[in-house]
Amino acid sequence: MRDNGRVTSATRQPETAAETVPPRLIATDLDGTLLRDDKSVSPRTVAALAAAEEAGIEVFFVTGRPARWMDVVSDHVHGHGLAICGNGAAVVDLHGGPGAHRFVKVRELERANALDAVRLLRDAAPGTVYAVEQTYGFYQEPAYPKLHMEIPDSLAPAEELLSPDHRAAAEPVLKILAYHPEMDPDAFLTLARLAIGDRANVTRSSPSALLEISGPGVSKASTLALCCAERGISHEQVVAFGDMPNDVEMLTWAGRSYAMGNAHPDVIAAASGRTVANNEDGVAVVIEQLLTELP
Repeated sequence: MRDNGRVTSATRQPETAAETVPPRLIATDLDGTLLRDDKSVSPRTVAALAAAEEAGIEVFFVTGRPARWMDVVSDHVHGHGLAICGNGAAVVDLHGGPGAHRFVKVRELERANALDAVRLLRDAAPGTVYAVEQTYGFYQEPAYPKLHMEIPDSLAPAEELLSPDHRAAAEPVLKILAYHPEMDPDAFLTLARLAIGDRANVTRSSPSALLEISGPGVSKASTLALCCAERGISHEQVVAFGDMPNDVEMLTWAGRSYAMGNAHPDVIAAASGRTVANNEDGVAVVIEQLLTELP
């Protein structure tokens, strides 16, 4: 649903007119969508993406991952396309290859908003622990569990990590990660959205009670919309793929969208179509069909 240009997460109604518009851009999530569960990109998927680009269709990778975790894509698909990382907090050019990614756009979470979000969620859900994702650093509280691929740059309470005196204070904050060891993931998401309100955007992409907190209005959908506007691409010309709640707004916005066979129920409700699971190359299946329909 679109309302005066704003992207919402309401359940979409099928837009059959979009199905007659040739696609100009493919926007795909990574984990649980383009990537198989072993984090590989299948040869079939690599071939489908290459064929799409050969046909003049741009490919955007749209993920909750930070930029430094994008080698999994650029290694396998030869660095083509741009990536929207951190759930819309950054746009990264992958063309330089692994280790040479360049930030094209940064939509940071202001530290005042981040501190407000931390305080409000601590009050609403005691026991919540935090990590801070910045453009070039990762920081966490001592009690935050080992959920990620790396060792944090430093350990300290979130209030200290986000203070103007912290050694990385000049570096933009992309998102806050909030983890609760006991709450149901969907219940935690609902509670956090109510507690934080319009101070930040809250979503999740993990099967655990791990939330991702970005700047107000920052999402995969809103950053993708900005990138498309810069290229003169309308939402009807976008085909999107996803599997988790952080994909819902993007799937709602795109002219055509597909929930993976392994998708969260909210994603299935938001998408205009459905494909097979990530381990069955669901993205490639749809792209191959789209290419046969081109004029």
